[in-house]
Parts: sequence; C-alpha cells; structure tokens
Amino acid sequence: MARVRHRYEVVDGHKIFYREAGRVDAPTVVLLHGFPSSSFMFRDLIPRLADSYRVIAPDFLGFGFSDSPSVERFNYTFDALADLTEELLVGLNIARYAIYVQDCGAPVGWRLALRRPESVTAIISQSGNAYDVGYVDTFWGPVRAYEREQNSWTEAAARQSLSLELIKWLYINGVEDESVVSPDAWIHDFALVSRPGNDLVQLKLFCEYTSNSLLYPRLHKYFRSEQPPLLAVWGRGDEVFCPAGAQAFATDLPNAEIHLLEGGHFLLESALDSVEPLVRAFLAQHARP
Repeated sequence: MARVRHRYEVVDGHKIFYREAGRVDAPTVVLLHGFPSSSFMFRDLIPRLADSYRVIAPDFLGFGFSDSPSVERFNYTFDALADLTEELLVGLNIARYAIYVQDCGAPVGWRLALRRPESVTAIISQSGNAYDVGYVDTFWGPVRAYEREQNSWTEAAARQSLSLELIKWLYINGVEDESVVSPDAWIHDFALVSRPGNDLVQLKLFCEYTSNSLLYPRLHKYFRSEQPPLLAVWGRGDEVFCPAGAQAFATDLPNAEIHLLEGGHFLLESALDSVEPLVRAFLAQHARP
C-alpha cells in the first residue's frame, strides 16, 4: 500500500495537520472527518485509495493534531472551518477534487461545494446529512436544547457527548460484532477532546451544528441545478443520522447511489471492506484531475 505522509501547513496563522498519500498529479479526494474524530478515522481508507488518487485528509481546527486555540481567540463556526479548509487546499494547489464527508465534515464540504461548485467533481457522504430528515432525536435532543438555551442543565446534558462512554457508543452503536472495532478509535478521540479548553470548542460547535439546516435550501438548489455525482454509504444501525438521511438525497439527485450497509455511525471501523469497493467504483467513474 502507498505510504501515508503526516504534514502540517500554517493557514491563517494556525497549524493545520493533514494526512496525504498518492501521486500529486492524480485526481484528488479530500476526506472531511466527523465529530469527535479527525483524519484518524480515515487511517485505513487512505492507503487503499492512494494507488489511484491523491488523498488529502485534514484535521479541522480544534480537532485531532491541528491547533486548538481557545474560544476567546478563535470564533468556531462551520463557516470558519470551511474557510481554513479552502485556504489549505489553495495552498496545496488543489483546484478540483472529490469530497468524502462524514458527520460535521458534511457542513464543511457543503460550504466548499456552494462556494466553488466547479471545483467539486463528486461527493461521497458517509452519515453526512444534507436534509432535515435523518437526525435521531435521542442523540440530537440534548444538543438542540443546548443550542436554544445555554444553562447549567442543558450544558450538563450536552457535555455527555464528550464523555468516554458516549464516544465509545458512537463507534459501537449499530455494529453487530463490537470486537471488530478497535478501542484505539474512541480512546484517541477522547484524549484529544479532553485537552484543556477543547470542551468549550466542542460546545461552541454544538451551538452551531443544527443551524446548518439553514444552509439546506441553497444546498438542495445546488443539487438540482448542478446534479453532482453522489454516493451515500450509510450504516443501517446509525443512531445519530439514521438511513432516512441517506435516502433523502434521492429527492434532488435521482441518480444518487445510495447503499445502506451493516454497521453504525463510524462505518469504516467495521465495514471498510464493504465501503472501499463502492468508493473505488464511484471514483473511477466520476473523479477527475
């Protein structure tokens, strides 16, 4: 398999970590991670794709190994995360690319596509919602309550999403055989969100997350007018974004490829061997330099 390189780039004064593999002249695929993970969630997929593609997987500011300035020093919004991601790609001389989005990587990817639709050649969504349907209330209820009103009660409930127990649940929910999911994943994520001050970063983004639905009408118009090729690969057992979120893409993209696989929210941890051939076949048809 291709060698994966681990790099940093200074973007607008912040060190952004990213994983890179593949030939520089190959079609580019940008992998945008979800909460509470980082590019680490793509650690096994990257070398599998790098024989045919240039693969770039950044850590958003406040996640993974990228800088994590305090909420007093940086205004964490999804617009801001998209700004930094876009600047990183410009700095790497990447003008056209496919995006692979998951969870909170989706609203970053949607912003990139809306800003520069000519740059995005294809879209892969793994539990990356683009519609109001598909949000599971048992997970999102506390987050939405905290977004509506920040007080000690709503904050305590929202903070459960930063606990080791809940982060582990994100990885094993919907997985038939939990033993196939490495504890490295949730231990890694928990350690990084437990850095001093990072809890406030995540809480700030919780306050921003469901407001992404305000972007959806523009996004649906983009889908209808541009008809970007889209592949949705979703865990049937995902209890954060349920399969209705995947099926909704067909509303505006009748040619979307939608696959519901056995697994949960972090599908690559248990079903990589099922996801990879779908992704490779899709990119072979739609990814362009």
